Amino acid sequence: MKKVLVTGGAGYIGSHTVVTLMERGYHAIIVDNLDNSNAEVLNRINSIVGTKPDFIEGDVRDADVLDRVFSSYEIDGVIHFAGLKAVGESVEKPMRYYSNNVEGSISLLKAMDRHDCRKLVFSSSSTVYGDPVRVPITEDFPLSATNPYGQSKLMIETILRDLANANSQWQFTLLRYFNPVGAHASGLIGEDPNGIPNNLMPYIAQVAVGRLNKLNVFGDDYPTEDGTGVRDYIHVMDLADAHMQALLHFKPDHGCRAYNIGTGNGYSVLQMLQAFEKASGKDVPYSIEARRSGDIAESYANCELSKQEIDWVARRDLDQIMKDQWNWQSNNPNGYKD
Repeated sequence: MKKVLVTGGAGYIGSHTVVTLMERGYHAIIVDNLDNSNAEVLNRINSIVGTKPDFIEGDVRDADVLDRVFSSYEIDGVIHFAGLKAVGESVEKPMRYYSNNVEGSISLLKAMDRHDCRKLVFSSSSTVYGDPVRVPITEDFPLSATNPYGQSKLMIETILRDLANANSQWQFTLLRYFNPVGAHASGLIGEDPNGIPNNLMPYIAQVAVGRLNKLNVFGDDYPTEDGTGVRDYIHVMDLADAHMQALLHFKPDHGCRAYNIGTGNGYSVLQMLQAFEKASGKDVPYSIEARRSGDIAESYANCELSKQEIDWVARRDLDQIMKDQWNWQSNNPNGYKD
């Protein structure tokens, strides 16, 4: 059985990926500092798959923690999630993002090198495309960033490419996520951000269960069909499957390869709101606010390369996303604190 280190594995995307790994017979080892996650997720994973993943509470910037983990387990590969991901917060607190995301990744890579483990799947983002000149976006588009969060992902991608060019033993797969949403079909795990959500779907869901008063829609004057921002929303379990496929498709001449992980379809904020109201039967009040700094009008993916090279396509549609999102939130109105 292969052992996979999952940094940030107690978080939203990490926990769903850990479930997928364990269901496929992998031994998952989580390192997470619980900065934006909850240890209760380990019990929920146990309820789904019948056993808990190994868990080490610690920060990837702590070399001693990483050396302990790599010395205790013969790690075959790493999936690196551990990172901060709120665009707005990154604009306000850029150093927090560069320290956690970039410094953390360098610390992890140094530890991997010390312990001769050189296969890594990196949790990247469509933000590395900046404000794209057109859509859908393909992997060969120019790279840039409109905020420090995106910049941190871009920096890490550059580091990984440089490492792969310098040493052919390194094998990196960069998964450029578009907008992960939804939850596990069991309703046992889902997105539970600390404080006010920075992402659309948990915000809508928390309004629906009464935790928040209304949804703030940032901008209705974009050059889109209804004036609100358009994004490619992908079910988190499809995203988890993408990590599984990435692990299965490393090869000796792999180097550093990037793949878009999305659906190829764009939906506006108001379209997502209406789809959620239909699935939940709840009215979600909203107000139009000024645009947020760092936001762009439209972003959705062309995912042909991921289909061709890692045999992955998104399989869950918008109705499934909304059904699972509501199942999670309605059964856990206060998230993991219930």
